[in-house]
Formats: sequence, C-alpha cells, structure tokens
Amino acid sequence: MNNKNEYFVHPSSYVDEPFSIGENTKIWHFSHIMANSKIGKNCNIGQNVVISPDVIIGNNVKIQNNVSVYTGVICEDDVFLGPSCVFTNVVNPRSFISRKNEYRKTVIHKGATIGANATIVCGHDIGKYAFIGAGSVVTKNVPDYALMVGNPARLLYYVCECSQKMIFKNGIFKCPVCGKEYIYEDNIVKERI
Repeated sequence: MNNKNEYFVHPSSYVDEPFSIGENTKIWHFSHIMANSKIGKNCNIGQNVVISPDVIIGNNVKIQNNVSVYTGVICEDDVFLGPSCVFTNVVNPRSFISRKNEYRKTVIHKGATIGANATIVCGHDIGKYAFIGAGSVVTKNVPDYALMVGNPARLLYYVCECSQKMIFKNGIFKCPVCGKEYIYEDNIVKERI
C-alpha cells in the first residue's frame, strides 16, 4: 500500500482500496480511483476523472478533466489524455445485458497523445508517440508516430516524438527541433539508431 504523503488526493475525490498510486502523483477535484487500479509516478489526474477497476496508468501520464478510463485500458508512460476524451470497453453495449466478460483491451503506447473529445473504440491500440486529433474517432489500430484525424480517424501524416511533422527524403527524416532521426520503410516509421 502507498504512503499517503508520497502523492496528493484532493479531499473531494475518492480512492477505493486496494490501489497503487506512485509518488508525486496528483489527483484533483471530484475524481474517483476505483479498486485495483494502478497509477504510476508523477501523474496528473484532472478534475472529474474516473479510473475504473484494474486500469493501469504508467508514469508521467497527464489525464485532463472529464475523462473516464474504463476497465481494459492500459496507458503506458508519458501518455497525454486530452479533456473529455472517451474510451469504450464493449463494442455492443446494452443496459439490460451484462457484458463484463466481453471487455476489450486498449493499449495507449508510450508518449501517445489523445486530443480533446476524441473517442477511442475499444480493442484498438494507439502506437507510441501517435497523435489523435481533437474530436477524432479511432476505429482501428493506430501506427507508431501517426497523426490521425477525422471520423473515422485516418492517417494525415507522421509526427516526431516532439510532435513535428515528418517529411521524409529518401526514407529518412531528421527533426529540425529535437534532432531525432527516423526511417520510413515498408509503411512503418522507426527511430533511426
């Protein structure tokens, strides 16, 4: 169990036992952290956020106001969830049919950003450092570094780890801002090492 002094929970929020919250994490007004959820270090959980049972949140994750992170969602390190973005965990919900055994897993990989009011349909992974534009609806897996927009979300272009648009020349891109280099080969973007 955690030492309460290692993290901050606003008095208007609820944290159900058992739980795991990393040091320097802040949980703000009117939020609810449900049982068996795991939240890493240095996270910022905004106002009116719900973290459902068994959700895993990595380190340095920022969750803006009015987000519900449902069972089946895993956020790796350095993920950003914009205000009022939406997750699902069942593809065909009915209030009168229990489908808890049909929850689908959704992984938001390291460094990915989900914009305000975007919807992520369950069972689809968001690649590392991908960027989902505000209001987009994700209905399929998203590749690493992809910038996706629209309904349904479609690939607009690729972005660097620091969010700069990638323009490849002979399959190579060197970011003028952060200096990282990338290779585009067989429709896949990889960091050049």
